[in-house]
Amino acid sequence: MENLSSNGHRFRRISRQSLAANLKLDPLLDDNLEQWPHLNELVQCYRTDWVKDENKYGHYDSIGPVSFQNQIFEGPDTDIETEMHLANARQTKIGDTTDDDIPSTSGRQFTEHAFSDLSCSKVSKHVGASPLPAYEPVFDWENERSMIFGQRIPETHLAQYGSGLKISVKVLSLSFQAGLVEPFYGTICLYNRERREKLSEDFIFRVLPAEMQDARSSYESRGIFYLDAPSSSVCLLIQLERLATEDGGVTPSVYSRKESVHLTEREKQKLQVWSRIMPYRESFAWAIIPLFDNSISAASGGSASPSSPVAPSISGSSAQEGVSEPIAKITLDGKLGYSNGSSVVVEISNLNKVKEGYTEDSLQDPKRKVHKPVKGVLRLEIEKLQAGLLDFENISESGSVTNDSADPGDRFIDSMFTKCPSNGSDEPRNGNSKWNVSDGKEIHRNGSIAQRSPDFSADDFQAFDFRTMTRNEPFLQLFHCLYVYPLTVSLSRKRNLFIQVELRKDDADVRRQPLEAMHPKEPGASLQKWAHTQVAVGARVSCYHDEVKVSLPVIWTPLHHLLFTFFHIDLQTKLEAPKPVVIGYAALPLSTHAQSRSEISLPIMRELVPQYLQDTSKERLEYLEDGKTVFKLRLRLCSSLYPISERIRDFFLEYDRHTLRTSPPWGSELLEAINSLKNVDSTALLQFLQPILNMLLQLIGNGGETLQVAAFRAMVNILTRVQQESVDEAERNRFLVNYVDYAFDDFGGRQSPVYPGLSTVWGSLARSKAKGYRVGPVYDDVLAMAWFFLELVVKSMALEQARLFYHNLPLGEDVPPMQLKEGVFRCIMQLYDCLLTEVHERCKKGLSLAKRLNSSLAFFCYDLLSVVEPRQVFELVSLYLDKFSGICQSILHECKLTFLQIICDHDLFVEMPGRDPSDRNYLSSVLIQELFLTWDHDDLSQRAKAARILVVLLCKHEFDARYQKPEDKLYIAQLYFPLVGQILDEMPVFYNLNAIEKREVSIVILQIVRNLDDASLVKAWQQSIARTRLFFKLLEECLILFEHKKPADSMLVGCSSRSPVGDGPMSPKYSDRLSPAINHYLTEASRQEVRPPGTPENGYLWQRVNSQLNSPSQPYSLREALAQAQSSRIGASAQALRESLHPILRQKLELWEENLSAAISLLVLQITEKFSTTAASHSIATDYGKLDCITSIFTSFFSRNQPLSFWIALFPVFNSVFNLHGATLLARENDRFLKQIAFHLLRLAVFRNDNIRKRAVIGLQILIRSSFSYFMQTARLRVMLTITLSELMSDVQVTQMKSDGTLEESGEARRLRKSLEEMADESNSHNQLRENGLPESALVAIPERSAENRWSWSEVKYLSDSLLLALDSSLEHALLASVMTMDRYAAAESFYKLATAFAPVPDLHIMWLLHLCDAHQEMQSWAEAAQCAVAVAGVVMQALVSRNDGVWSSDHVTALRKICPMVSSEITSEASAAEVEGYGASKLTVDSAVKYLQLANKLFSQAELYHFCASILELVIPVYKSRRAYGQLAKCHTMLTNIYESILEQESSPIPFTDATYYRVGFYGERFGKLDRKEYVYREPRDVRLGDIMEKLSHIYESRMDGDHTLHIIPDSRQVKADELQPGVCYLQITAVDPVMEDEDLGSRRERIFSLSTGSVRARVFDRFLFDTPFTKNGKTQGGLEDQWKRRTVLQTEGSFPALVNRLLVIRSESLEFSPVENAIGMIETRTAALRNELEEPRSSEGDQLPRLQSLQRILQGSVAVQVNSGVLSVCTAFLSGEPATRLRSQELQQLIAALLEFMAVCKRAIRVHFRLIGEEDQDFHTQLVNGFQSLTAELSHYIPAILSEL
Repeated sequence: MENLSSNGHRFRRISRQSLAANLKLDPLLDDNLEQWPHLNELVQCYRTDWVKDENKYGHYDSIGPVSFQNQIFEGPDTDIETEMHLANARQTKIGDTTDDDIPSTSGRQFTEHAFSDLSCSKVSKHVGASPLPAYEPVFDWENERSMIFGQRIPETHLAQYGSGLKISVKVLSLSFQAGLVEPFYGTICLYNRERREKLSEDFIFRVLPAEMQDARSSYESRGIFYLDAPSSSVCLLIQLERLATEDGGVTPSVYSRKESVHLTEREKQKLQVWSRIMPYRESFAWAIIPLFDNSISAASGGSASPSSPVAPSISGSSAQEGVSEPIAKITLDGKLGYSNGSSVVVEISNLNKVKEGYTEDSLQDPKRKVHKPVKGVLRLEIEKLQAGLLDFENISESGSVTNDSADPGDRFIDSMFTKCPSNGSDEPRNGNSKWNVSDGKEIHRNGSIAQRSPDFSADDFQAFDFRTMTRNEPFLQLFHCLYVYPLTVSLSRKRNLFIQVELRKDDADVRRQPLEAMHPKEPGASLQKWAHTQVAVGARVSCYHDEVKVSLPVIWTPLHHLLFTFFHIDLQTKLEAPKPVVIGYAALPLSTHAQSRSEISLPIMRELVPQYLQDTSKERLEYLEDGKTVFKLRLRLCSSLYPISERIRDFFLEYDRHTLRTSPPWGSELLEAINSLKNVDSTALLQFLQPILNMLLQLIGNGGETLQVAAFRAMVNILTRVQQESVDEAERNRFLVNYVDYAFDDFGGRQSPVYPGLSTVWGSLARSKAKGYRVGPVYDDVLAMAWFFLELVVKSMALEQARLFYHNLPLGEDVPPMQLKEGVFRCIMQLYDCLLTEVHERCKKGLSLAKRLNSSLAFFCYDLLSVVEPRQVFELVSLYLDKFSGICQSILHECKLTFLQIICDHDLFVEMPGRDPSDRNYLSSVLIQELFLTWDHDDLSQRAKAARILVVLLCKHEFDARYQKPEDKLYIAQLYFPLVGQILDEMPVFYNLNAIEKREVSIVILQIVRNLDDASLVKAWQQSIARTRLFFKLLEECLILFEHKKPADSMLVGCSSRSPVGDGPMSPKYSDRLSPAINHYLTEASRQEVRPPGTPENGYLWQRVNSQLNSPSQPYSLREALAQAQSSRIGASAQALRESLHPILRQKLELWEENLSAAISLLVLQITEKFSTTAASHSIATDYGKLDCITSIFTSFFSRNQPLSFWIALFPVFNSVFNLHGATLLARENDRFLKQIAFHLLRLAVFRNDNIRKRAVIGLQILIRSSFSYFMQTARLRVMLTITLSELMSDVQVTQMKSDGTLEESGEARRLRKSLEEMADESNSHNQLRENGLPESALVAIPERSAENRWSWSEVKYLSDSLLLALDSSLEHALLASVMTMDRYAAAESFYKLATAFAPVPDLHIMWLLHLCDAHQEMQSWAEAAQCAVAVAGVVMQALVSRNDGVWSSDHVTALRKICPMVSSEITSEASAAEVEGYGASKLTVDSAVKYLQLANKLFSQAELYHFCASILELVIPVYKSRRAYGQLAKCHTMLTNIYESILEQESSPIPFTDATYYRVGFYGERFGKLDRKEYVYREPRDVRLGDIMEKLSHIYESRMDGDHTLHIIPDSRQVKADELQPGVCYLQITAVDPVMEDEDLGSRRERIFSLSTGSVRARVFDRFLFDTPFTKNGKTQGGLEDQWKRRTVLQTEGSFPALVNRLLVIRSESLEFSPVENAIGMIETRTAALRNELEEPRSSEGDQLPRLQSLQRILQGSVAVQVNSGVLSVCTAFLSGEPATRLRSQELQQLIAALLEFMAVCKRAIRVHFRLIGEEDQDFHTQLVNGFQSLTAELSHYIPAILSEL
């Protein structure tokens, strides 16, 4: 791990910038400051470099932001992947390349080959990205730290504060209409118009005419002025002077003539000569320029408006029309100028001329006479400079310095400019805010390296800001001078007067030279001995506005004084320079007047005598004007060496005495002086804050105990006062922070360090307080200011450490930590202990002081960790934790968390040692312990805080540029891994957290586990089965918590789109999955309403990303969004808030969520794979019988919404898991798992995305392979798949509406069919495996102890077909949904198909059969319903027989099959025993069989098919016998009795019993769909006539016809030639048919009379039907008997009636033809047979005569009545007369005659029997019969003469 500091030096020196670079101290005293310790201290304080600890506020280099790829979450009906591919193909064609920072929607993520090599390679590399960056995508360390309670904020260095604004002024030129021929001089200063006071010293400039300029003076300097804030009363006061002119020479009035006038050559020469000889100047003109208009407010601290950086217009202030305009319009076009400011050129044309001397005050006097203005223009360049923060360079996103200018020195940036959009760095920084701090290049403003910085040059004049003296700020510079302003001299006669000023040391010798202390007027000259004012020409009261700047001596004696000499000049000299004449003197002692701010008046002496200051010599002096005080002046003392406050001066004096040991040893005066510091005025105190603190620290460091305590108390008092002065209410006053952070350097190592003394004094105070002594009110203040002392102590230590190792440390090495001396360390321990007690006690009272003190103590430890041997610091930490052990009061606990949060934020946290050399990181173990305790705590807010601390820490490590190597990440993971152990040990703690906290903890666990090595992970699984299980429970929890839910996923299994209810919204919740910090980030982003980075100017990007997003109603700010949410009453739910986001932000949010979910799924997958491989070697503790860890995780994987990348990675793992553990996973115990997996694989096989669908097919093949490997066959798997398919069918939409309202097969069903077909597709399987990253041998199934491959494609094909059958039948059933209620036949058929398709699963088979049974009962098709019940009983019986646990044998099953042939033998034992959860043998019991048999019995008896009832009861009886249920047996036998009686009754009925009628229906027409050109036999109830069924069917099918088709019914039963039918018409052909008995002779020509054939009632099971159709061969439709042929058609159905359905398909149809004569013979034979049957049928008892008589009468009446023309007689007329008789073959003729003769014989016998049976009432009828018979015989004898002999 790399070290933090690059060069081993943690302190950075910042050199002083002196405002007055040329300020020399009194040269005499410069060397021997030793005599004046306090001065030494002051000078040291202002002159030494500042020392800044670079580590104090932490330092964090993060890696660049992680870029995310779009994850594709497919639903069953989406194929986003393909859409994206297509979109990308389109884009690349257009040549439109996107930048990487746009959330990538490009297709780069579909690198399938990237995954394919994973399965092959053995290296443990990560499948997915780390989940943490997606969870915390905008991690911002600075921001996270700033939220810690009591967080220290680094203060900007005071020197950099400047004061807000800086303005530079440069004089460009001066021009007059009269021409510029003489030099002009001038001053510029800042001036407050309203208060009429100068704000700064004068900046002196001169303007020379062209011919007088030389090279040296060509460069004009700039004056730099400091301003607090823009204000309309702040002006530039400009005053111009010229050389005093000789009397009658060129007067100033020449410059103000109206007409354009030029100086004559003569005048020019005269002026030039004069200007060379004349050294004195007179005032000429003045102007006042407001810098800021009234309109401008303080806001223009930034760039106010693009056109003018200083003010909208800089205009003159006089009432005349000569308004100056900015002539250069400056525009900020995004590139900042070279000094981050911008200049404006101002022309000043309103120069006010002056005729006589004036004082500055009189300028604003309203009574002043206004003179004509000067006709001239002064051009200035005014520039606003940024008062820069020197410390920090431009901050830029990438972390490199972005410099708009080429010059490396320009690193100034103003806080306002960081917000300025042109910097390009305004984007919300993705967690890597970097401050680049420059090391070597410091920027000095005093011009010492001027060429580096264009902002300041050596010639710049920095005007001293007078407000420095009144501000409440510490002095940071050394300045020590006096400004002298002579105002007026009032004399009794006119003079040309000027004043000379000098500084003298004493008044002993009048001729002695004065001190060199006067600042020169010429730029660049050295200090001079004297300075003079300008000349006040010809005035009685001379007025002056000069400023004389005097450098003061460091120490004043009472004799130091200013001497003023008054000169008069005669201006009438012609040739040589005028000679001044002295008129008098005035003296001003410094010590009495220097501090005076008011006007001072002095008398003027005529002559100087020695000792002229002494009172004694006053008498000897002679004064002008009778000694009146005629000379008025003002002084302004500006000194950072000489305090105005007397108390401070006293303290300095006593300090000197004490230090030089000149005071009495007891030092009571010093104590008094120290104590009186309390009463110093606060401004004075602040100004000398730094030196005073330094001196007090000196006293604390090396004074006696009394002094130490006094100094400490004074210090506390001062600090408290300063803190209270804080304007901004900050907890750490900025002046104090500046003192500690910059100014304090522990006396530069010249003395022993401060910290031992400081901690001793404080410690002793604290201990006496702890012992209960009264230590006075100071104590609370000590606690409030504790932070200051603690930071001082640490800095003192750190400086000592740095100095110890400074010289003897090789370059690039770190300073080793310092071991504190035993005594000092004990002292610090005790002090720390006392402070902890205070925190503890005060916390209980709930004081905020305690919380602040707690943070200070934490920072103390934090700072110490960088300096002292960490193990010594750990002593303090453990002391803290002992005090606050366990779960304490809520507020104490909060303090503890804050403490840990601060300490663990240390830069070197990861590298900290343990407390014992053998231990790992002490801090991390403490942290884990405490955080875990907190999660067990009742206080919810603290749980959340604890979780947050952990996440932030892990993010900090994860993004830390130092810890990017895998071994570093592993080390960190191992540090935190014990936490996972703790959670596993006490899972309820985890379960009690709320969802947000669970997510925080889960993400941490995942992050740790991800970077952990396999060995450590395996250790975690080796402890116990339960613990391993819990580990996987945690992983499952993670999958649930971070599942990506799309709003549209309602169809997906287990994806509901309800938005979860938040846990009380603290901030608006945009996302439930991501870190809470995201909500804050998005709120901010919405508030700024900025475009997120990466958006092109025209917003084109998001039209491309998603056109729907860019709706005009899209609100861009959170405020609007919330308002909108409230107005539309959706409440501020997460969903609504998301909607309110800017499209790009919302897209980012979704991108992060998708990636988070994907990363977590992939990570869990990777862990599962590791687990699976380790489990294979049996080296861990888990339940090897079920492998429930693997099964639960896989179930979780499959049931969640996963991204494409996950599915791609999943199947190689799936394959390897089944390779290793197939036997266990396929075992009975895991049926539930297998079923779920099968279900989800089938569900995925429905997906539209091919990548997923094909993988699902492979998944199914892997299951089949495992089944072959472990069971040698797939029957059980088939059952499983059939079950899951049936479940899937209820979830998947297999149909969809067409536009015309009908249903059609849906895409899902088509895709499922395709997948099932591909499953058995041998030809393509190798390619598929290869494409999806599996080895080609993946489908080789070699069981243990065998060498052959058991895989059989034919068996797979069979499996696939049976599944397809189930799919098709389900589909067909669904398609019928709309006609279900109308077309009952189709409905029943579809139930029947489902029952057959699901036959492998007894439960499903039975379920559909029962559905079918219900449907039949509704239609009152009792026989069919009964058959269904029998079929169900059959399924159960067979299962029981195959298991040998019933009372039945296979004979019983055969008996059942006779009733219902559907009872097949195919149900395998494997299937009937397939005990799948919720399915299988448990329902197949004897009782359920009996139940269904009884139902069948009931239904058959309703259908009056009693012979079936008998057979069924015979199957029930054995059960009751075996159970000895005699009551039931009795019931059964009673029922049997009833049944047999009913059968008898049916048989004896004269009207033969029919149980049903049968119709053949043929369908012709394409609208019939599958029925087209098929024939069915329908079984209808016995009362349904032909007309009824016609009506019924036409009603059903008419509804199916559309506009183009009509329905016709073919009226006859002839054969239909389908091709000859009219297209567009659908035909139905309906014919009544008769069932055919098993033993019937179908070739017989007789007519079939049903009652004849049912001699006895046999089982009425029919599968053949016939109908006869008459036809003629001559083409006529109807002919006589002789032409009438007959066609008999026999139909064979698929199965027999009664069946499970009402109609059966005709599978075979045969026809016979009978000729007319055969028809005739058949007809006669039929009648004969009927009569004979009636005569011969035995009747059981004599009483049964009546029915026989009736039927005999009926038959006879139809046979022998003569009028029956169609009867026998018509046959004779047709065949035996004339021409037809000749056509008959003799054989036929004889047959016909024989039949007739037999018929007549039987009739004769019947008449005899009739006679025997009749009574009286039937005599007449008998007579009729006899007559009829005789006449018939007579008729027949014409054709057959032999008949007479026969009868």
